[in-house]
Amino acid sequence: MESTPLTVERTLNAPATIIWSALTELSQIKQWYFDLPEFKPEVGFAFQFSGGPQEKLYLHLCKITEVIEGKKLSYSWRYDGYPGNSIVTFELFPELSSEGEKTRVKITHAGLETFTKDNPDFAVANFTAGWTHILSISLKEFVEKNSMTER
Repeated sequence: MESTPLTVERTLNAPATIIWSALTELSQIKQWYFDLPEFKPEVGFAFQFSGGPQEKLYLHLCKITEVIEGKKLSYSWRYDGYPGNSIVTFELFPELSSEGEKTRVKITHAGLETFTKDNPDFAVANFTAGWTHILSISLKEFVEKNSMTER
């Protein structure tokens, strides 16, 4: 049972180095993503966090599967007590423009079809809304603010 991975892309007004730090440094991750107890951008490193709708939080179990310094970060993503396993990948593509350094950020979430269909919280539309919010608001505002303070 294969399906097309969910992909969300945005160009952010920040250099790739600032975005990479936001993706890989625990103190920064906590400011725009989830409150992770620990995080290391190393293949095999396992981390977890709770998230979901206020009335039902899910324990997310993740493990780093690929790291290409400054360019790509992938990790498995599954829910404790529920079937299914997926892979989230962040890719960074630096771009130069007359306005300065920008970075195209691509998030791919593959394997969503492995999650149970009888739980509306695991619907593709919810993942689309979540990743769109991250790229359009939370990560975007965090890195663009940091980029302005470094100039």
